[in-house]
Amino acid sequence: MSVRGAGRRARRRVPLHTRILGGLLAGAAGGLLANHVWGGSAPLDWAVDHVAQPVGQVFLRMLFMIVVPLVFTSLALGVAGLGDLRRVGRIGAKTLAFFVATTAAAVVLGLFLSNTVRPGDTLDPAVRTALLAEFAPEAAEKTQAAATSGFGVQTFVNIVPRNPLDAAARGDMLGLIFFTLVFGVALTRLPPQAAAPVLRLLEAIGAAVAEMIGFAMRLAPIGVAALIFAVTARFGLDILKSLSLYVMMVLLGLALHQFGVLIVLARVLTGIRPRAFLRRTRLLMITAFSTSSSNATLPTTIRTAQEEFGVPREVAGFVLPLGATMNMNGTALFEGMTVLFLAQVFGVELNLAMQLVVVVMSVLTAIGTAGVPSGSIPLLVVVLGMVGVPGEGIALILGVDRLLDMSRTVPNVTGDLLAALYITRSENLTLAPTGTGSPVPEPEPQAAPELAMEQSQ
Repeated sequence: MSVRGAGRRARRRVPLHTRILGGLLAGAAGGLLANHVWGGSAPLDWAVDHVAQPVGQVFLRMLFMIVVPLVFTSLALGVAGLGDLRRVGRIGAKTLAFFVATTAAAVVLGLFLSNTVRPGDTLDPAVRTALLAEFAPEAAEKTQAAATSGFGVQTFVNIVPRNPLDAAARGDMLGLIFFTLVFGVALTRLPPQAAAPVLRLLEAIGAAVAEMIGFAMRLAPIGVAALIFAVTARFGLDILKSLSLYVMMVLLGLALHQFGVLIVLARVLTGIRPRAFLRRTRLLMITAFSTSSSNATLPTTIRTAQEEFGVPREVAGFVLPLGATMNMNGTALFEGMTVLFLAQVFGVELNLAMQLVVVVMSVLTAIGTAGVPSGSIPLLVVVLGMVGVPGEGIALILGVDRLLDMSRTVPNVTGDLLAALYITRSENLTLAPTGTGSPVPEPEPQAAPELAMEQSQ
């Protein structure tokens, strides 16, 4: 027996989510230790810039590399699989309604916490001045990005791409999704003999992309460790002390939405027990936390939906790419809480009407947020400007945004998965896992609430 063969067998015995979690913990511990011993030194900065960051970026780039072909093939096949154009419209309307409802609920939860605790009132003015000075250049860059991108009617016009290849190359996911939806609908209008070769080609490309996902995930434990090491080694815990109450409130809000609202909705809408839901989404949550990107997590989201829960391919292919771009529960909650926090810091009182504006704009900008790390910051500046809070105030939260970005991505992708499960149930389709997950029985029409709808392993 070779040492290499024994190593491969050992890796197969340890679940992927366990290996990724191990990498996450090892990277975080190593980064905190390095920051404590060598924090601020040139050798540590060199190690972060030339070792940890490049390794982490290779992993992220492999995931991003897959996103465009994955979105195109899965969404086109999903629309074509749904067949009837009226069914596509019905499912699309239910999907968007679910996205808006859960996102609005997240914002309201965040605003309730911010109004109750008021973390901005506790920030030391000296700390505020220091943070504004330290992160002023980065804040100016984000503010400029907000000014150039803007948000308004033109945002919705730009959803229709002039050139779909250019949209794909630039990572314009809304433009790519619009083209793919139209392409998929067009396939449903073709005679079967004309559409069949195109569908077979898309299925073959989708199978190849699935293999590429496997290649990328083999690097996940190392990539995750490098990404977390880079963050903790550079910032340590010092920045958290200054903004501790704000950070704790945002993390509390995200946790309540993730393990409260979404878990309850999973139980009520799909009949899946909380324990089973959490068990089957372990890999998804770890991947989302470590990559800080809904787009980078999309391959894992689709795999989890189909293998762990048995969401039909056409539903997963239709709902999940849309969700990775348009459904940002955690991002909207973060934006709402951050606007109120910065308003409190700068002494800007927001009445109920202005807070309703924050709710609406947080939902809209969350839909327009790019599914990449820190993609919400430029649009957050837009919301700040609308309620009279200085845009440069984002400098106060940039130092902790990486941690919060990692955390808010988890409810983002969990909300996507829950939407796919809800659509499957509402369309009376069967949840039949293709992986190791046990079957999810159909809900009993007249069953009492206390009866189990799923047998936990």
